[in-house]
This record gives sequence, C-alpha cells and structure tokens, in this order.
Amino acid sequence: MKNTDKNIIVYNDAENTKEKNIFIHFKNLRIRLTIGLLFVFIAPYFFLSIYFHIQFSKSFINTGKINLEALTKSKMNTIELFLQERVVNLFRLFYSGKCNTPPATNSLGYYLDNLRRINDSFIDIGFLTEEGIQKEYVGPYSDLQNKDYSKEKWFNALITSEKNYYVSDIYLGFRNKPHFTIAVKQDINGKAYIIRSTLDPDKFYVYLRTISKGKSVEAVIINNAGIYQVVDPNAGSLLEKSDYIPPKNNIIGTDLIKIDKEDYFISYSKLSEVPWTLVLKQPLAKVYRQMYGTRNIIICISLLLITTISIVIWFAVKKLMERAYKNAKKSGELWEQLRHASKLASLGTLSTGIAHEINNPLAIIVATSGVIKDMLNPEFKMDASPQKMLEELQVIDNAALRAKGITGQLLDYGRKSKPSVKLTNINKLLEETVSGLKERELKIENIELKKEFDKNLPYIEVDPDQIRQVFLNFINNAEQAIESPGSITITTEHDDKAVRITVMDTGAGMTREQINNIFEPFFTTKEVGKGTGLGLSVSQNIVKSMGGEITVQSISGRGSSFTVTLPISTTEEGDNHGS
Repeated sequence: MKNTDKNIIVYNDAENTKEKNIFIHFKNLRIRLTIGLLFVFIAPYFFLSIYFHIQFSKSFINTGKINLEALTKSKMNTIELFLQERVVNLFRLFYSGKCNTPPATNSLGYYLDNLRRINDSFIDIGFLTEEGIQKEYVGPYSDLQNKDYSKEKWFNALITSEKNYYVSDIYLGFRNKPHFTIAVKQDINGKAYIIRSTLDPDKFYVYLRTISKGKSVEAVIINNAGIYQVVDPNAGSLLEKSDYIPPKNNIIGTDLIKIDKEDYFISYSKLSEVPWTLVLKQPLAKVYRQMYGTRNIIICISLLLITTISIVIWFAVKKLMERAYKNAKKSGELWEQLRHASKLASLGTLSTGIAHEINNPLAIIVATSGVIKDMLNPEFKMDASPQKMLEELQVIDNAALRAKGITGQLLDYGRKSKPSVKLTNINKLLEETVSGLKERELKIENIELKKEFDKNLPYIEVDPDQIRQVFLNFINNAEQAIESPGSITITTEHDDKAVRITVMDTGAGMTREQINNIFEPFFTTKEVGKGTGLGLSVSQNIVKSMGGEITVQSISGRGSSFTVTLPISTTEEGDNHGS
C-alpha cells in the first residue's frame, strides 16, 4: 500500500492479492456503511419534511379557503345591507309627508338631493303610475320624462311580484348605458304608484373596493347567467360573461383554480334578495407571500442540515474505515506471525521423530566411515580396492542425501513465506504433505494412513503453503489423539460449488464443551509440553481467509473428523482435475 495523500487510501497493484482483497472489502464496507447511515439519519428527516410540507400545504389551503369564505360571507352581508338601505331610502319618500301623487318636479329634486346626501351612487329618480308611465323625472336624462316603462322587464317583475320592491340586473335601457334600477311600489287610494331610482355601477364597484381594501381580493358580482353586474374595469366589462361561473345548486362555496399558470382561491356566495352572486378571487402567491417565504426558508434550512449531516457522516465513516483498515492490516500481520509460531511449535512436537530419522543416516555414515578406516588399516587385511572403496563411499553419499532431504523438508516447513494464492491440486498437495517423513512416523507409531481421494477433484485457488499447514495440523492432532493401533483416513470429494477434505481419526474424541473451544487461541486438550493451542485457531483463520469453513464432528472415545470446505475457483488454468 502507498498513500499519495495522508487521508486517502490508494491501492498499489504490486501488493499481494490478500491485501488487495482486504482493501476492496473495506472500500465496499465504507460505501455500504455510508449509504446505510445516510438512510438511517436522513430518510426519517426527509420523509418527515415531506409529510410536514404536505400537511402545511393542506392546512394552508384549508385556512385560505376558510378565510376567503368568511370574507365572502361578510361582504355579501354588507352588499345585501347596502341594497336594503337603498330600498328603504326610496320607501321613506312615500312617508315623508310631502309626497303627492304625482309629486311635483321640484319635490323630486328635493328627494334626489336627500338621497345623494345619503349615498352618492343614486343617479336620478322617477315617479311612475301603475300603467308604466314615468310622470315625473329628475336627473341627467330629461328625455325620460313621460317614458313608457310598461314593457320593461323590471317594471313587469315589480307589478306582478308579491314583494313591493325590485332590484334589476345591469341593463342598457333607454339611456343606452349600463345601469341598474331599484324600484318600490306603494298602493295609494287603490292605485299602485312606483318610485324608481338608478344606481351607478361604477360607484357600486368603488364601494366594493372600499370594503375589501388591503385584502388583495378581486371582487365581482355576476347574475345567474354569469354576466358581470359589478366588475373591475381591468378584469372585464359590464354585461360581459365571466370566465368563472359557480355551480347552480351551491349557495356558497370555495374552489382552487389555476388561471394563466397561477393558483387562485375562488369563493362565491349567492345574495338572497337579488339573483346575483358575489365572487371573490384571491391569488395564493400574493396573499400568502410571507407564509411561502417562511416555508422556503424552512426548506433551505432542511437542505442545509441534510447536506451537513451527509458530509459529517461521510468524513466520519471515512476516518473509521481508514482506522479499521489499518487495524485489519496489523491483525493480518499478527495472524501471520501466529501461524508461523504454530508452524514452529508443530516442529517441536515432531522433534523426537526427526531426531530418530536423522540419526539413522548419521549412524550409517559413521559406521561406513569406520569400515573405510578399517579397510585402510593393514592389520585387518580387508579388501581396500578402489571398487570396494567406491561402494562404501556410495553408502555414505546415500545416507547424507537422505539426511539432507529430511532437513530440507524441515526448512521448507519452518520457513516464513508470504501468502501466494494459485490454482492447486489438493490431492497432490495432500500426497506431498503426508509422504516421506510423516508417513514413516505414522508407521512407526503403528497408525494406518488411509487415502480416499476423489480422482476428478477440480483445481481450487488456495495458498498451498498455508493449506498444507492446516492439513498437517489436523494430522498431527489425530496422531496425538490415537493410542496405537489406530487409523487416520483422509478423504476428498466435491460438488458443483466446493471441494471438501476430511481428516478422520480413531482417537480419543472430544466432549461438546471441548468442541466449542478448540478454535480459541491457546486452548488445548493435550498434556503440558505436547501442544501450544495455536494450531486449530491459526487453521481456522487460514481457511476463512480463503472463503472456506471448518466443521468438526466428534464422539468421545471413538474419534473425530475435521472437514475443510473450500470454494471451487471460477477460472481454472491448465488441467482442472487431479488424482
């Protein structure tokens, strides 16, 4: 490994495969842990934010509807009161004490002045007979004097109605200008007399604007056909048809509509005295700008908080994984030292057999050397010919080569080497592990070695040195557990996914408690001086590092079996089966 930056882990391709696998493992772990923590910390906050945003929007809309509906009711009541007051103003003329039938023109002028002092929306005033003839008139349209209104809609509606007053829709009439009429009737001496007055729609609109001032509300009045009766000149013209017509069956209600890509609240209420509907329109963005601003601030703060949490989690996980990676490297080095110590300890347990094996060729060398000396001594009169001498020297060479082979095996076994994973023939590796020194030692101990190898066993990716140590540990443990005579059986088999190697003995076996502890470092069932308690712990670590597992079966007093399961490599080179 090398670092181009002290905070960044970079893998150097020259490192060994095991270190590379550790690096990849921690890299993937960091990604998974980061994503997991982000999900755990941010997801609830994120979903809560969405939930509160939805609830805020719903509450905002409901509150807006309620407020606008309340305003509509209030304005409707005010308009109704306004119209009722105008009706009452006209009725009072009949009871003023100066009202004649028909009144004089100067009396009507006096009445009109009084009406305008009450409200300046009154334009004129006229007095009509039950035949519909306007006998007297005061106002800006003098040609209306003696006009016949008998065919006018408002006149016929008033004459035939049980009510003694009537408020008309906006119409053009004789003056050809939009206006609406308020008319009242009174029976005097058995005859019906009518006083009518015209109201200015523009003054009525100014009145509407006055009662909605500061509320950012656009108010219009339409009739049942949707024709504007009162409207803002910027929004439409009198006698035009409105774009929005409320449902006919609803007296009051509120809608949320979109006009030119902008959301509006529309609230409507039908007047009881007049067949008109008051419609209020309120833009959400304008009226609730402050609330929207507050919501946007909350959203920005939430995003900032989520970003901050994400950055903190990313750096915290990064630091944690860097430290864990370093610890894992140190742990790997310690396990390697422990494995090597176990290997050396295993050598100690073999020392007696080794000494015996080495003493045999040494004894042959010493004896043969003595024979050669005797051959060279004339007193013994032995055959000292070159041919005879060469034969004896050959015996010495053979014994020396045998001793060299034994020491070579010991050096190979005890040498500390770096892990090297490669495709390996397990059958061949087992043969090399037990042949020679170990096989002869077992024979001396009166222990039969049985081999039941799968001839079609595929090659697998392992470190031959390390896996050899695992099998040798099993065989040594089996040897020490057997009181001769006995047997050790080594079996290999495979399926589509894995290769299994089983070492089974006929030794003393183990209790359940012992099985539960055998892989703990320094735990041993052997007598003091015959075992370190490291072999199985190291073996388990080696097998796990290669993606495998060890399973143990044992019956106390009848023997034990250790099975190593190793995955079959996905890519194989050369001959992929071995015998």
